[in-house]
Amino acid sequence: MTLRVSHAHGDHLAVTAPGGTEILRYVYRPDPEPFESRKPYAHPVRTLAGRTVTGYRPNDHRWHKGLQMTASHLSGQNFWGGNSYVHGEGYLALPERVGSMRHDGFEALTATDDRMTATENLTWVAHAGAEWARERRGLTVHSVDEDAGSWALDWSIHLTNLRAEPLRFGSPTTAGRELAGYTGLQWRGPRDFTGGRVLAPDSDAGAAELMGSQSPWLAFTAEHDEVDAHSTLVFAHAPENLGERTAIHPSHWFVRAEPIPSAAFSWAFFEEFALPPGESFAYRYRIVVADGAWDRDRVAAHLAALPW
Repeated sequence: MTLRVSHAHGDHLAVTAPGGTEILRYVYRPDPEPFESRKPYAHPVRTLAGRTVTGYRPNDHRWHKGLQMTASHLSGQNFWGGNSYVHGEGYLALPERVGSMRHDGFEALTATDDRMTATENLTWVAHAGAEWARERRGLTVHSVDEDAGSWALDWSIHLTNLRAEPLRFGSPTTAGRELAGYTGLQWRGPRDFTGGRVLAPDSDAGAAELMGSQSPWLAFTAEHDEVDAHSTLVFAHAPENLGERTAIHPSHWFVRAEPIPSAAFSWAFFEEFALPPGESFAYRYRIVVADGAWDRDRVAAHLAALPW
């Protein structure tokens, strides 16, 4: 079993599974449209069978691009892209609030037969050009399992405040919009994931009821158009994300199945938190990409067999 990793310098990294399917493309070239918040993203992401499980620039939200690190409300700036939510006025096109994440280079990039690991340095830049934060991002592709029809992507963030004042992280919900606490690592699914089934460890409640909830993992499964097949994505926290640590704010799930398929590890769903000058925070996440409609028991067993 051999992974193939290619690097189109200045553009993207691509990982191809042993069967010949490109399962991950991580694009770091700057986007052409500043209003969409220029920043790296993962798209397309595919299952081992070649089913695409990310959406890119959908007509409802052009700034939704596969899997991205975002910050929808950060000290008055929008590092998510698109319209900004203003309480009492709704969503407004405020380009002067839209920041970007600059790719500064890969600190490390290694590939073995069964694993690809990249460490990326980025700078978060406010719209007017001030450098607000420095990020060290980790991406690891691993655990390709042809029998299970799955593989895993670990995504980590270590963010340091460069400003002389606190960075205040929030969301549309902290700004006054009920149950719209999206921010953090965000996934946008393809159009055929609309109306998909959402699972949590102890609940079959569905996306609407799980919005704003807390749990170690969340799964999203849907049936594709064109082919007779389902795919499942599992979003999982590293154990320390859910612990009591002063540098990490408690996370909640942002998840919708309708009208759009989307999920996020939201670090500021209900409450803002402040990162003091010179201080850092860190999170680790895991996304399992699988062929088939996995149930709760299968998700739980698979995660238990993947050590952190």
